[in-house]
Amino acid sequence: MTPDIAASRPNLIAVTGPTATGKTAFAVRLARRLGGEIVSADSRQVYRGMDIGTGKDIAEYSTGGYPVPYHLIDIVEPSENFSLHDYQKRAFDCIRGIWRRGRLPILCGGTGLYVDSVLRGYRLVEAPENPVLRAGLEPLSLDDLAARLRQLRPDHHTSSDFRKRDRLIRAIEIAVFTDANPGSFTPPPEIRPLVIWLTRPRPELVERIGARLGERLDGGMIDEVQRLNAGGISWERLESFGLEYRFIADYLRGRMTMEELYRDLFTAIRRFAKRQETWFRGMERKGVVIHRLSPDDFGALERLLAEAGCGIPS
Repeated sequence: MTPDIAASRPNLIAVTGPTATGKTAFAVRLARRLGGEIVSADSRQVYRGMDIGTGKDIAEYSTGGYPVPYHLIDIVEPSENFSLHDYQKRAFDCIRGIWRRGRLPILCGGTGLYVDSVLRGYRLVEAPENPVLRAGLEPLSLDDLAARLRQLRPDHHTSSDFRKRDRLIRAIEIAVFTDANPGSFTPPPEIRPLVIWLTRPRPELVERIGARLGERLDGGMIDEVQRLNAGGISWERLESFGLEYRFIADYLRGRMTMEELYRDLFTAIRRFAKRQETWFRGMERKGVVIHRLSPDDFGALERLLAEAGCGIPS
């Protein structure tokens, strides 16, 4: 391969899309096709013991041939905090390691913030608390705090930070620390991504969501949540993981029937899938090129890989 082609072809493939589109199976197939390793981009699969509710599908990595290496799954306890900064740092470490082994990183998952933090190299740092700054910010209203953050970081990426006072103060604190300590930021690796958004017709996706939910409920998901609580994970902490864990926590405390659990959780997952689509459309508006692809259209996949120069020996 000529140097100019080698220098321009993607050095990472991102496989993302709404929940229940089949991202893991697709990424595993790609990894076997291209000699890759998978880096998870799922905010809940990092936690040990949360297997059924997060859809880890660990068996997928060993089916159909040699086991595919995977990273950032089962790395912390559910009782531990795991921030976006923690994820990005570990993801970049994994990506650099995969490159050193001469293999292709395949970022796989539907947590938009995680995917975007890697692809666009969010400027994230570990900043100590600043009591003096916090004292000065304390009298300010929520709107005043939001204006201060926008002044410091016009392109701040986490919109939820603008809705909570403590998160606004922390974001301002980090921005001030970073500006005062420019050496605290480690430049991200130079990523040239090929981003694939898996898509299915809406009725098919809804059907898959319903079928998968039924399988997980029958397959022990309620027992999983019960074990986590019995093991010391509070109901409040379980609720913070959202979706399956929040609704099942309510069910186990007698706040809803099984029928209500399935109905309300099914509705919540469908809405979550729509929010995922909205997030990634926002990424496109920010300049990320995303290729929409049916997970079952192998011909389109091969054409996309050929056009990108992926899988061609250097």
